[in-house]
Amino acid sequence: MEQTAASATKEPPARAAMTGLERSTLRELLIRGPQTRAAIARELGMSRASLTRVTRTLIEQGLIGDSAVELRSAAGRPGEVLRIRPEGRRFLGVKLTGDRLFAVVTDLTAQALAEYDEPLASQSVEQVVGQIGAVRERLAGEYPDITAAGIGLAGDVASANGRQIVLESPFLGWSDVPLADLVSERLGIPATAENDVHALTAAEHWFGVGAGYDSMVLIAIGAGIGVGIVVDGKVVTGTSGRAGSLEHLLVDPAGPRCEHGHRGCVAAYLPKAAIVGALRTPGLDYAAVLDLARSGDPAARQAFRDAGHALGVLTATVANFMDPEKVVITGDGIAVAELARGELDAAIAMYRRRPNGAPAAPDIQPFDFSEWARAGAVLAIRDFLKF
Repeated sequence: MEQTAASATKEPPARAAMTGLERSTLRELLIRGPQTRAAIARELGMSRASLTRVTRTLIEQGLIGDSAVELRSAAGRPGEVLRIRPEGRRFLGVKLTGDRLFAVVTDLTAQALAEYDEPLASQSVEQVVGQIGAVRERLAGEYPDITAAGIGLAGDVASANGRQIVLESPFLGWSDVPLADLVSERLGIPATAENDVHALTAAEHWFGVGAGYDSMVLIAIGAGIGVGIVVDGKVVTGTSGRAGSLEHLLVDPAGPRCEHGHRGCVAAYLPKAAIVGALRTPGLDYAAVLDLARSGDPAARQAFRDAGHALGVLTATVANFMDPEKVVITGDGIAVAELARGELDAAIAMYRRRPNGAPAAPDIQPFDFSEWARAGAVLAIRDFLKF
């Protein structure tokens, strides 16, 4: 990491409460990029006087700036362009697995500035919170001005009486944990927590291929299967944080059983463990099965073909149900789309009901595990904007 004198000495900016118009203006610039004042006013239905007041405050807060580049309006007049100042705020993103902690520091546009990961010393809530605090302190040497933190983890996270509660996280063995409150108290800054797939959906919606769409579905495949849903520009989480739990959707009533005993569901084919288990060969792990499939092993290839078909059924079903503008498939199990693209596309074509002209193919996005931690930072950014 390259440290500058400014980053080492800069004091954290004061967090003034933003008005709704200020938050809307900042979101507009974050999601849609640099715009003229006139374009922002039109999009948000603001008067010129109101926009002047709003932008003055955001500039004073160091969140936006005037661009040196001017865009010419339809009338031929140059318009002053406003843009986000990425360095205006720093955010900490954290992803927790059952045995590891991944962290990232981002700027206001969710660009990663620093990444770090280490094994979890313990699954104890107290020790995990302490470890998050220690990681923040490690990163604070270069980035002392972290404004807020976001934590993503596998499990059900819901809001109850104004607090975020991890209702259940099987990989960590947690239940009824007020993680956001505990981390906020430990770090001394606002913190938020969310299901990791919902967090990844928020990140892709604001800063990825979903930017600008009002409706989107994200399917994450890997150790598990998660579906994130965006409706009217907002991530749908559900009453108990379980929106998008479609892993037991039926694919084949005569198929194998998943770990919960359901026969022929998506979870019996698509997760990494299901693909490994299909070979019925002791000592293999996912990486080994992946290598076998890429080298042409028939059993491994069939396991991925079955997984690809299941992914296609899931994709078509959720697309039929939600009718979204964009469907994204990603995750650390994305090799399924590489090795079984034919089966994936065939299942979508068979089960997807679409009108003429509607997009049929999902957007397959490459994945790096650090994206989970970056998604945590996006949670913090959205919380900063009270979205």
